[in-house]
Amino acid sequence: MSDHQADYPIASMCRLLGVSSSGYYAWMKRRPSRRAETDAALIGEIRAAHAASRGTYGAPRIHAELTAKGMRVGRKRVARLMSQTGLAGVSRRKFVVTTVKSDSRQAPDLVERDFTASVPDRLWVADITYVSTWAGFLSMATTLATRLVLDALNMALMTRRPRGVIHHSDQGSQYTSIEFGQRCREAGVRPSMGSVGDAYDNALCESFFATLECELLDRCRFKTQTEARSAVFAFIEGFYNPRRRHSSIGYLSPIDYEHRHHAATVDRDAHQPAAVLAAVKDKPFGRPREAAVLDRHCARPPRQCAGRDGRMAPPGAEPKNATKPEDNMT
Repeated sequence: MSDHQADYPIASMCRLLGVSSSGYYAWMKRRPSRRAETDAALIGEIRAAHAASRGTYGAPRIHAELTAKGMRVGRKRVARLMSQTGLAGVSRRKFVVTTVKSDSRQAPDLVERDFTASVPDRLWVADITYVSTWAGFLSMATTLATRLVLDALNMALMTRRPRGVIHHSDQGSQYTSIEFGQRCREAGVRPSMGSVGDAYDNALCESFFATLECELLDRCRFKTQTEARSAVFAFIEGFYNPRRRHSSIGYLSPIDYEHRHHAATVDRDAHQPAAVLAAVKDKPFGRPREAAVLDRHCARPPRQCAGRDGRMAPPGAEPKNATKPEDNMT
């Protein structure tokens, strides 16, 4: 009504809407309710979290972001306020099949669609995708040429330094090449490959590329390949790994999740009883009969002193001032 009061009388609009003029003016002078004030404050926090996520977060991740800040708010309330302000997350494109299935493979499938790992650097996944630019396609390695695939593997080996890690990929020509297989044998990497034309055999890497395309590539246009490389690097190293919340790991970022795992491992090892092994020196008068106990106040057995001078008594020696058997004879 306030938007159209320059064109129509307030009384006429109130009569048309079935409200009283006095009620309208009282509503205009009334202060916002406490709920409305908290909603306004929440909307500001939601806008900031949505902008920090590059406009990719929906209601679940926005709710996790607010909870991490110590704000108690319901998920449905976040969804309502986001809908009210026109904020929304991004959604993925429909999957398109581009390969044909085949039963032959160059390496066994050591994963079998089980991508869980008890500790870091037990399973790596790899794949290839393209990034379109005005100057042509930029392939990622993950990358199309065998040399770049080897560079990606060498970079991962230098950064993570794994032992016996499984490298799981599809059956692309880069991963089945002689050079790649030889490098895996030299580094102690166990190659694993899924079947051809089945995205579920490498679903973890497919999920990463789907997120990359949904949250970055589909929303940006790059003029040069250098610009595309910089944008992909900034997304992965500046947002995806250190900050982006993942629903599969309790809405934590990958780096935070790994730090918590490392801290839990250190705490668990710290509570394990420690055993100290040391050489037992031979005393002139023989070894002690009982082994030393580490958690006592003193690990040494009590000394046997003779007389008042406190010297050690040799084996079989008679203590000073001891009562002799003949003294007890009457």
